Amino acid sequence: MAIPPVVVNASKNFWNWEWNQLMNGLAPSDSEGNYRRPPSQHKKAIALSKDLLSQRSIEQLPRLIIGRSCPWAHRTWLVYEIRKLHKSLVLVTAKVDHNGGRWRLDPPLLGCNSLLDLYQKCGEPPNHRATVPVIIDPGSSKLNRPLLLGNESTQLIEVLNEWPSDSSEINLEPKELGLSIKKWAELIGPLLNDGVYRCGFARSQIAYETACNKVFETLATIEEELSNKGPWLCGEKLTLADIRLFPTLIRWEMVYMPLFGCSKEPLWTFPNIWEWRKKLMNIPNISKTCDPNAWRKDYFGALFPLNPSNIVPLGPNLEKIVNANVPKWI
Repeated sequence: MAIPPVVVNASKNFWNWEWNQLMNGLAPSDSEGNYRRPPSQHKKAIALSKDLLSQRSIEQLPRLIIGRSCPWAHRTWLVYEIRKLHKSLVLVTAKVDHNGGRWRLDPPLLGCNSLLDLYQKCGEPPNHRATVPVIIDPGSSKLNRPLLLGNESTQLIEVLNEWPSDSSEINLEPKELGLSIKKWAELIGPLLNDGVYRCGFARSQIAYETACNKVFETLATIEEELSNKGPWLCGEKLTLADIRLFPTLIRWEMVYMPLFGCSKEPLWTFPNIWEWRKKLMNIPNISKTCDPNAWRKDYFGALFPLNPSNIVPLGPNLEKIVNANVPKWI
């Protein structure tokens, strides 16, 4: 027997109301349904000197804490690998607690089982959002407690570009390209890095379509620039501009197309972007920063309002996709 239309409509209205309540906590929006990212609570990032770090044991070295699924943390991991910071900075991976909505530290770090506990041990206020990426200095003897050295990804990738390294000749922010890197940051950040979230967290059709169109307009701009000035965004040198873009585009087929609705066009319709992504992915040690299983598990499993069934879909082989050739008719 068919369900009466009045029951169907009542159920839809109730679900829509409940969905909006859940979204208010996950992704606040304006009156038009456009996602508005909450302002970040970050500390000014600090770099430690080579002399100071050289005097420390591995237990006293600062920790770069990342989450595998977080694209903002992915930026810092990329710089960590490209500049080979392993001897002066210890990488720690936090895990998502889907039920608690927090970052979990397993095994514990400095006696803390969660990132929130660690933030508070560093003297941060209880209402401070505990986010990744973050650099924690456990050897801060003056304060007799750990010190938070920074937790905002844009600042941290700049700090890590100056961090003492065996590969100090690798500079991802050369002065002569400063204006170009800044230009890309101002374009990529709001329109693409945040733009995919504006698609996924939109509360109305017009809000979604507006965000989606801006995302693909930005991709078209990047495609044209790569065609004229590639192989990298700023020309011949890999820079922080590329680092800011890669975490978004490498998640495209795994998360942002199927879950966030960034599906207006497949990415291979932008052949220069496709080749750019392949080139960066094949830099040594970059592929190990990419964990599509963790991405799918955390996005599909944790964002309940977008995926109420909590079913995590199977996905394609990432390296096979990235290294595939663009179809000949493009």
